[in-house]
Amino acid sequence: MPAATLAHRWRRLRGSDRFAECLRVLLALGGAAAWCFAVDRLDAVSPALLGVIACALAETEDHWRNRLSTLLVTLACFAVSSFAVQWLFPYPIAFALGLPLATFVLVMLGAISERYATVAGATLLLAVYAMIGADQAGMVIDPWHQPLILLAGAAWYGVLSLSWSVVAPQQAVRHSLARLFDALADCLAGKAALFMPVHGVDREALQLALAMKNERVVEALNDTRLVLIDRIGARRPRGATAERLRLYFMAQDIHERISSTHYPYDALAEALFHSDVLFRCEHLLQLEARNCRQRAEALRLRAETPVAIETRASARDLQGAVMALRAQVHPPAEHVLRSLDALVRNLLAIQAQLQGETPVGLPAAGADSTLQNPSPQSLGEAWTRIRLQLTRQSFRFRHALRLGIALLAGYAVLHAVHPRHGYWILLTTLLVCQPSYGATRIRLVQRMIGTLIGLVLGWATLRLLPFGPWQMPLIVASGVMFFAARLRRYATATAAITLFVVLCFNQVGNGYEVILPRLLDTLIGAAIAALAMRFILPDWQGRRFDDVLADTVRSDARYLAQIMAQYASGRRDDLDYRVARREAHNAHATLSSALAKMLREPGRHRSGSETLLRFLATAHVLLGQLSALGANRQAMPAGPARETVVQVGGFTVKALEQLAQALAKRSATSGDECGQVPTDAPCLQSAGDETARLVLGQLSQVLAQRDRLAALSRELTLV
Repeated sequence: MPAATLAHRWRRLRGSDRFAECLRVLLALGGAAAWCFAVDRLDAVSPALLGVIACALAETEDHWRNRLSTLLVTLACFAVSSFAVQWLFPYPIAFALGLPLATFVLVMLGAISERYATVAGATLLLAVYAMIGADQAGMVIDPWHQPLILLAGAAWYGVLSLSWSVVAPQQAVRHSLARLFDALADCLAGKAALFMPVHGVDREALQLALAMKNERVVEALNDTRLVLIDRIGARRPRGATAERLRLYFMAQDIHERISSTHYPYDALAEALFHSDVLFRCEHLLQLEARNCRQRAEALRLRAETPVAIETRASARDLQGAVMALRAQVHPPAEHVLRSLDALVRNLLAIQAQLQGETPVGLPAAGADSTLQNPSPQSLGEAWTRIRLQLTRQSFRFRHALRLGIALLAGYAVLHAVHPRHGYWILLTTLLVCQPSYGATRIRLVQRMIGTLIGLVLGWATLRLLPFGPWQMPLIVASGVMFFAARLRRYATATAAITLFVVLCFNQVGNGYEVILPRLLDTLIGAAIAALAMRFILPDWQGRRFDDVLADTVRSDARYLAQIMAQYASGRRDDLDYRVARREAHNAHATLSSALAKMLREPGRHRSGSETLLRFLATAHVLLGQLSALGANRQAMPAGPARETVVQVGGFTVKALEQLAQALAKRSATSGDECGQVPTDAPCLQSAGDETARLVLGQLSQVLAQRDRLAALSRELTLV
């Protein structure tokens, strides 16, 4: 293979978002294993390596200062849990009382922030590792032995992670932005499919697919925002961080423009069926999707983004096609051309931003220059977040109770079935029992398949490599494989960690002895998790759709209110506007996620799913119409036109708020509750400029879409 090809593949591997974590795990596991062999402490192999894995699972993408504080909190939680397990292990009654209580507390701590949720989950996992270690060692005289080795392994990985963060402080930001631009590329490609001027295209299905892709963009935006907040803090960004922040703001603006819907796609395809304009729009969107992927690749490889000459040529061709369309003897209707012009301006703005022709600047100094920090700013605020979740309606509260009871049931079963090597029941229950039914079902199948494959591989390895020291490289490799696959291929990750466990046990005993118990324990633990999800406070999505639908429409109303204010005061991406826009997209992503979870639930809990799918598609179109208004924001001069826009905008906000209130109360609503819609011809004629005409046309579409949502809500009240 040529050296250039090898070098390119190496750069791509090094630029992978999994490479850094896998390399750290490789160094940590290899270093811990080498130390155990160097000091002839084979009994320390399992706890040391399990400590490394637990700390790696607790890792967050923080700046080294925050990572240091998180590491100290993690080690403190690990110490408390491991020593508590060791001391209570000989007393089953006390252990049975403490297990569900500790589980409930740790899960509820996740309400503070995602960072605490990650640490709490890893702490629970380490507690089960401590149980497995205590079970393997039997009744030891020294209660400090196993916990200290677990903590030593965790601390060793923590030091490596902290050092890595000091050496490469911007790596997490680059990878997060790369994932964001990859998600934007998928969204652009999904948007392009809507512009095919072909009869028989199921555009509602395309809208649903686009809504799912939009959910991934929103998730990537939120992840990137958290990473940037961690790097920036309260100070003014500068240097590389400032450049990354500009890219984030650019991605936000591109996302708003991608989401825009200027005219119904079916009607647009019908009006322009004999023109090549829509084909050119589709082609330009596909090229912009490719540009986004190139930027993502450049971020990963720390390279320059290539200049896309083809995109510029396609943009010029699109402008020429629109001019030719206007020059026809019988051009399309004026309102269609007005929407088409706004659409083309939007696509050209995306192209200009991706090519760096109109770089996005940072907001002016002050409160609006910062990102909204979602972390609690005091202990009182942290407690308030936990207290608000202490209700039966909270999915976190229900999951905390469910998981605590499931682990208690698993503890009782393991004592009834086989106390020795039975703590894999608790490990399986912990990892399989997820907050939603669909996620639990998927994880259950993946866990069982992965465990079976891993046990077969373990048996084959013990037959081929019966000597412990020769198995150590394979132990390290399987641990690295677990981290490489855990986020995308959970069955593969489970197979790798199962092989890891079998070989670790073989270092101090007989690996064959754990194969059948591990298989039996996996089946028992998975069954307990499934029964708990089914019968202990089941969190069926259909029960919470009233609130989800209401929050979606309510957030749309707040977003529209912020948009309309800027048609009077002028375009600015201040904090209030960015928050309203993000909350609207987050609400729609929550609706999409809840519906996807509902479709994985048993049939009798999926009532109204077809209506909800139409609601999701309609709501996504509504969000696109609002985004079009946001993308075209500009100050309008005082006069009758602006007064008309303000009047219709306020009316539309009120109509959306009333629909949200009706959805929350699950009451029937109609489209004419607010009176006559003031978007008739006289109102449009009184608007003297093109901006007012465009805005009023968009608001008219928003109101029509609101009426469709109201009709769908009436269907839902009858379900």
